[in-house]
Amino acid sequence: MADQKHPTLPGPTTEDEKRFRETHFYTRRKCKAVETTYRLRVVSGRANRSLAGDICKVLRQSETPCKLTQFANGEVGIKVEQNVRGDDLFVVQPVCKSVDGIDINTSMMELLLMVHTLRLASAKRITAIVPYFAYARQDRKTKPRVPISAACVSQMLQCMGVDRIITVDLHCGQIQGFFHNTPVDNLAVHHEWGRYIRKKVVEKEGVKDIASEVTIVSPDAGGVERAMQVADSIGAKAVVTILKRRAEANKIERMEMIGDVSGQVCVIIDDICDTGGTLCKACDLLKEHGARAVYACITHGILTHPCVDRINACDSLCEFVTTDSIPQSEETHQKCPKLKVVNIAPLLAEAIERTHTENSLSSIFGGKKDAIELPLRSPSASADMRPAVAEVPVHVTDLDKMTDRD
Repeated sequence: MADQKHPTLPGPTTEDEKRFRETHFYTRRKCKAVETTYRLRVVSGRANRSLAGDICKVLRQSETPCKLTQFANGEVGIKVEQNVRGDDLFVVQPVCKSVDGIDINTSMMELLLMVHTLRLASAKRITAIVPYFAYARQDRKTKPRVPISAACVSQMLQCMGVDRIITVDLHCGQIQGFFHNTPVDNLAVHHEWGRYIRKKVVEKEGVKDIASEVTIVSPDAGGVERAMQVADSIGAKAVVTILKRRAEANKIERMEMIGDVSGQVCVIIDDICDTGGTLCKACDLLKEHGARAVYACITHGILTHPCVDRINACDSLCEFVTTDSIPQSEETHQKCPKLKVVNIAPLLAEAIERTHTENSLSSIFGGKKDAIELPLRSPSASADMRPAVAEVPVHVTDLDKMTDRD
């Protein structure tokens, strides 16, 4: 059978390249020379269209069209408009509210129905890319007669026939155990935070020695490991923990700090910011104990009202940095000048590429900046064989040569 050349696909624009180069995992990729029967396909729901589009730009991969409609009574309708039989499908859908008004539970139904639709369409493998995994905070019974909602969501995804889950910064790592016989890849963003701190915070605050002047702060005991990862990535020696006692959900009764932050540039590292009450109290507490400046790096910015108002009113907080795992509207950016968004499309694209080519995901967090060769599929390989070694290596750009946003 004669080789078929890959069609010309729209790659990243100059503005896209500028945004992507700010991230640690950005890789300049080339179109695959040959199209095979075991194709990589990306589909997305309506929860975060912009993130799915950025992932496709990084991969130089066109998005498979999927028509999503909603009936008058709220039911979701789905139609995949291309043949996906025997393909490797990646469904990009965070379980969150969209900028278009799609609520969190509709996003959940779209994810479940898309997986179900692709399974009925005879896809070879279905991987759910869920940057924000909702209901993760309800991961255990804290009082009588309450659900373990994270386990319910996991069971529903498995029942629909998903083969693998890729998510970002789970609220609790043990949630991976709710997926029986289904692999879950929990991607960390400590390299992205490390890069932001080195390139933005250090320059803005005039830090000369990160080890002695920067302190990483965990707002609770459960996030200490996350804070340690960021501290190791930038070479900071001090990690401070804040202990809090909750009266009920989203309400803090008391906060205490373990550690010394006098004269330090503090960076709070956390996975979720919902109403912002805990974050703002933590910032005030750090300032009271002599912190020079306080920044917050939060993976998932839910920003439920009145979070934006609280961030603006918190004089102790210099900047609130989050990822685009949850989309932020233009209105939110205008209302909150402290808000900065880090793009994680290169990280997710790297995970998709490595999953498709059966390569290790854990190795991308090893801290090496050297060129990585990602194998592309051999034109003569059958659909059931592992991909052959790539003829065209893909190089990870050295961080020191990347340009920053103006």
